[in-house]
Amino acid sequence: MDRREEKAPAPEFPGRPPGLAALIHRGGVYTIPGGTSPAAFLRELTQRLILPAGLAAGPLLRAVLEREELMPTAIGQGIALPHPRTPLLESPEDQFVTVAFAERPVDWNSLDGIPVHTALLIVSASARLHLRTLSEINFFCRQESFRALLSRRPPEEDILRAVSEAEASWSGA
Repeated sequence: MDRREEKAPAPEFPGRPPGLAALIHRGGVYTIPGGTSPAAFLRELTQRLILPAGLAAGPLLRAVLEREELMPTAIGQGIALPHPRTPLLESPEDQFVTVAFAERPVDWNSLDGIPVHTALLIVSASARLHLRTLSEINFFCRQESFRALLSRRPPEEDILRAVSEAEASWSGA
């Protein structure tokens, strides 16, 4: 998907920060054809994103690449979690997670040596919300069923369904 169309709202639970399903719904799902390095992959991804007002692709890319220079964000099993070191957004309503599938796996210097097939770009409005989102993503990424789902490069609807069902079961909804 190159540009997001108008979609139905993702499920939200009153009184709670947006869950991963809502954040992915905002950020979308993309397949990135190029990307021989993390920097090239991230450059191509940030150029495709529809960003909230006040955030441009160039500053987002610079912030994400600065974080990658400190330490690669590949967490293993073919997954990377690129993100800026500091929040770039003013409003929690603007934060998002973008799922980006690599058409060809990218050597992201992962400790397990497995090239990255999926990156989940996290862009947050506060450190607290960033850590909450990162924690939820890490929980999902420890689940074999979620990693298997991502490795199949499913459509956005399938990812949202799987994440929404898990989140609903946690909330008792």
